[in-house]
Amino acid sequence: MGIRAVVWDVDDTLFDYTTADREGMRVHLAAEGLLAGYGSAEEALVRWREITEAQWARFAAGEVDFVTQRRDRTRVFLERDLTDDEADAWFQRYVRHYESAWSLFPDVLPVLDALAASHRHAVLSNSSLHVQDRKLRVLGVHDRFEAVLCAAELGVSKPEPGAFLAACDALGLPPGQVAYVGDHPEIDGRGAADAGLLSVWIDRSGDRASVEPPEGPRRIASLAELPAVLGGPDTRFGAPSSFG
Repeated sequence: MGIRAVVWDVDDTLFDYTTADREGMRVHLAAEGLLAGYGSAEEALVRWREITEAQWARFAAGEVDFVTQRRDRTRVFLERDLTDDEADAWFQRYVRHYESAWSLFPDVLPVLDALAASHRHAVLSNSSLHVQDRKLRVLGVHDRFEAVLCAAELGVSKPEPGAFLAACDALGLPPGQVAYVGDHPEIDGRGAADAGLLSVWIDRSGDRASVEPPEGPRRIASLAELPAVLGGPDTRFGAPSSFG
């Protein structure tokens, strides 16, 4: 019957997480008087990103819960033995700056509009429902999705097949009738393909241009290409799909 639904990753797929994180942390570090300890703001931001990725990997592996990875990100970055309350307070001050920089990618609303009548939609994220539910509401797209599933509540994270299959179950569809769109070639791309979904890897930046896609995922540079991958018309006027 073809693809009947699209399940979406959130951060760096629908929502420009990288820009919001960088700009929010840049303002936060200046407000906290912490930039003087680094050679440049960029150096501080690189270190924050590395620590974030390491702590997210621990969370995804089930080593720590969602709140603990947030606290540990703060402790490792500051190199301080903070109490839970101190770590939470520092992180929440960062969150206020981070949220002020929230935005969707410009290709999101056009593709959601283009697929609204032909496909059902849901979200599967490795974050928590508390975080992503609110984010989608603030960004004005929550009502576009039938279901919002997150690893913290599911108890299983991408790239484990169980996470993707839980999204299919929520839609009442077999994996072969569901596409998954995400920005990470392994966590999203290979994970979805291994679970039997049509896997679409969105690689907007081209930073991984030299990376061969894992076996299974279809690679696109813009969500405007997605309808053609799903079997519908390309949303770019006069532009052929990269997958033909």
